[in-house]
Amino acid sequence: MNARTLRCNSIWLTTTCLAICAAVGCGTTRQSNTARTATEQLLISDAVDRTVQQINFKVLAGEAVFFDTTQMGDVVDKSYLISCMRQHLLASGCVMKDKREDATFVIEPRVGVLGTDSNDLMFGIPAFSVPQVATGSVLPSSVPEIAFAKRRDQMGVAKIAVFAYRRETGEPVWQSGMAMNKSTANDIWLFGAGPFQKGTIYDETRFAGIVKKKDGKDEEDAKLSAIEVEEEAVFVGAPPKLKQQSDVVQASAEMPVDAAGGPPVLPPPARPIAEAPKPADANEDPATTAG
Repeated sequence: MNARTLRCNSIWLTTTCLAICAAVGCGTTRQSNTARTATEQLLISDAVDRTVQQINFKVLAGEAVFFDTTQMGDVVDKSYLISCMRQHLLASGCVMKDKREDATFVIEPRVGVLGTDSNDLMFGIPAFSVPQVATGSVLPSSVPEIAFAKRRDQMGVAKIAVFAYRRETGEPVWQSGMAMNKSTANDIWLFGAGPFQKGTIYDETRFAGIVKKKDGKDEEDAKLSAIEVEEEAVFVGAPPKLKQQSDVVQASAEMPVDAAGGPPVLPPPARPIAEAPKPADANEDPATTAG
């Protein structure tokens, strides 16, 4: 009786084990990574957003403009940069034209820098290889990194400049000056725990309609008739509405700059004698007759 009971229990146990093994399954999940990491793409796009929002496209609000991208070259994430600048133009009140001949002004951008950089800092023992002297040595061929604290700093940088001119005459109208900004991503590990992440790409960033105010310049510097390419400037060929704004200072080599501050209005480039305009009357203001 006991032997029969034992045999039945064995059969039941075997059947149960087989049923459990048949019910248990396994699966695999396919994982893939893009050629560029998400962090790198975030660094580039965040740097573009922060740089584009510094450009004051409102100086051409209400004007028909054509956005010429022929000089941008092979820039990383060129499509995103172009769309970002077009959005900012529209948000600033500019009227975009698809055809060059339909626009009053041509806006031409250029990109000086658009890329990423990184550096690592580690406190601990770096990974190293162990020389294998004797055959059949039990020592490992390499020792992994033993880090007590580790930090990785990544940075994305964008440097953009824009200028505008009249389509029909080629007269300079406006230049933005150099707009440059950066994005950051910082990862920290402590005794193997981490990463603890912080940086601009993890924060909400504002875009469109944000104008960075420039520091005021000394009166002596503002009196100069020439302007550096890094500075914002409004030229005589600009729309009358632009020159009448309170925050724009009209200036030339003969006229002092108002203390209110603002980008100076520069005289147009020299023309051939045959195309030179007639001399203005003595009572007329040269700043009002030049445009």
